[in-house]
Amino acid sequence: MKNSGYRYSDLVSASDEGVSVADFYARRYVHSPEEAWRGRILAGQVLRNGRTAAPDDLLIRGDRLTYQRLPWEEPGAPAGFTTLFEDDDVLVVGKPSGLPVLPGGGFLENTLLYMVRERYGAGCSPLHRLGRGTSGAILFTRNAPAGRLLAAAMRERRIRKVYLALASGTSMADSFTVDVPIGPVPYALPATVHAYHPGGRPSISHVRVVRRCPGLDATLVEVTIPTGRSQQIRIHLAYAGFPLVGDPLYAAGGLPRLAAAGDGPGARPGDVGYLLHSWKIRFPHPMRGEDVEVVCPPPPALDPGL
Repeated sequence: MKNSGYRYSDLVSASDEGVSVADFYARRYVHSPEEAWRGRILAGQVLRNGRTAAPDDLLIRGDRLTYQRLPWEEPGAPAGFTTLFEDDDVLVVGKPSGLPVLPGGGFLENTLLYMVRERYGAGCSPLHRLGRGTSGAILFTRNAPAGRLLAAAMRERRIRKVYLALASGTSMADSFTVDVPIGPVPYALPATVHAYHPGGRPSISHVRVVRRCPGLDATLVEVTIPTGRSQQIRIHLAYAGFPLVGDPLYAAGGLPRLAAAGDGPGARPGDVGYLLHSWKIRFPHPMRGEDVEVVCPPPPALDPGL
């Protein structure tokens, strides 16, 4: 689908005073070279203080720049979501695998954020993230006071998140904990990805076997995460020697797989193919104080009752 385009707004700071409009955009948005920005500016897509800018205009501190990106074709993604819990302060919605939560990588309107705001208003914001390939429950706040209170609850580890995942192998212990740190490591495209890093941020995952599947050489596990680092479950299970079945990025050891010669830049964090589901989330209601638990039914391949 082609979206409606997007408007980027920037305020010129003292450090950018005296540079040209074209140079400012080439520095700020490095995905395009200066010549490409010159073309957009000459096409009238950039305003300076409400008037059409020229590429070589020199900027002054306090200038307001607006770039109107033209509509573009977005990558495909599943449409829609399910509402699991709703009141005036919070939402819990069920995200399908393949739908990104936030804009990025060419996605803007094919995102959960856009769809939730279309239905429930611009005040909705996700309290946490799910990877594009991860399905299940995600908590949104609907106003600033709820956002502040639940952000504090998140920092204080008073929000409990339980996932289901299909891990490779069947030799793991019935229960175990992975507590290795996670941080950015060098990669090709993008330049860094989150992975096991001795100098990274502390991270904890508690794993419990739900069902072993010898015929698939796989195990259905329940994972509870007191911390919520990017790609944490994928990294921790891979570090333990049991990468998620179908994970295109993480290999045993918790580091990204290396692309074979001639295979291109390799997988990206948003690539799908694995089975990971946000199953249960329990949180203190920001206004009522009582705990609320919401369960999102898993896909059949991750159903613990089978």
